[in-house]
Amino acid sequence: MNIVYAAFRGHFSDNPRAIYEALLAQGLDATHTWLSAPHTQAGFPPDVRTLTFGSPESIAALEGADLVISNDHIPLDWEKRSGTTYLQTWHGTMLKRIHNDVLWAPEGRLAYLDQDIARWDLLLSPNSVTTERLRKAFSYTGPIHETGYPRNDPLSSPRRDEVRAQVRSDLGIGADQTVVLYTPTWRDDLVFEGSGERDFEFPIDLDEFGARLGADHVLLLRLHNMVMSRLEITDGSAVRDVCNHPDIADLYLAADMMVTDYSSTMFDFAVTGKPQLFYTYDLDRYRDKLRGFYFDLAEVAPGPLVATSDELISAIADIDTVTAEHAERYARFRETFCHLEDGHATQRVLDLIVPSATASGQTTSTTTEGDDVRADR
Repeated sequence: MNIVYAAFRGHFSDNPRAIYEALLAQGLDATHTWLSAPHTQAGFPPDVRTLTFGSPESIAALEGADLVISNDHIPLDWEKRSGTTYLQTWHGTMLKRIHNDVLWAPEGRLAYLDQDIARWDLLLSPNSVTTERLRKAFSYTGPIHETGYPRNDPLSSPRRDEVRAQVRSDLGIGADQTVVLYTPTWRDDLVFEGSGERDFEFPIDLDEFGARLGADHVLLLRLHNMVMSRLEITDGSAVRDVCNHPDIADLYLAADMMVTDYSSTMFDFAVTGKPQLFYTYDLDRYRDKLRGFYFDLAEVAPGPLVATSDELISAIADIDTVTAEHAERYARFRETFCHLEDGHATQRVLDLIVPSATASGQTTSTTTEGDDVRADR
């Protein structure tokens, strides 16, 4: 079996990585090929076979694959042959609208991505709330499997405390330091209409962060892959750049709380049960003009929405009070969005794609099908 993997157009990460590592552990007789990029090549283990994303060799690999596994659109011109299965895992529960549902997109972008959607055979959903949103947003008529996300299985692993300690040690973080993980999403207009240079402005007052919280607080910055090259971290800053850390699940375990805005990281981090703060300084513009939301964040968020750097730092300083005030909302949030995150999502996915090579998972996935389900899409 020839299997080709793609994650965020060249990364070794996310759901495809979790599935790949599980298939290796199962001992499946297969050739595994990853699509990489020059700036991500160092993040791949030396024994992983890679081809440059978009190269003629990568196109040939896709066209010769028995199984393609991706967590995002593969915006390349390739012909999917009869008999190939394309598993699209996607990469997050959505707050912000996607694809056909977005309020704004560059001309022609969605039509081009539709060519990839037409190739999908299986689509994963992380929870029941997201299933029909995915179907509508992508106009997808094939089967959708509610499995949870393989990438989140480590958050429920018996080894999670061990991993936490190791990651913190690797990052030079002391056992008594409080780790704040900051995971802002990207702004579509900056990516598609900005200069492409350093047009991501850091919205937290780092001098005030250090003055009020002291050296016992560490701020880890994890930008979205669409903009991770657009911010320059100066030496001596309170910020640690972890944009290129290979696995964000490790960072979730290492962190003591998370600050985000509209990113799907909020749903994954909720599996840990640790506090979340929402720094939504451009809420009105992002919600009403740029992207649009699937639900009211202010009503559903498992933590407070703050609009200024001063409010954010105050909330971090008083995190115990904030956590107690939002305990009931947090519990409802987890019931709604994390009900499948039980540590066994990867096994459920393996049962879908290579059932003869795997043992039966502990939980059966739920499948929803559209009106037009074809074997070769």
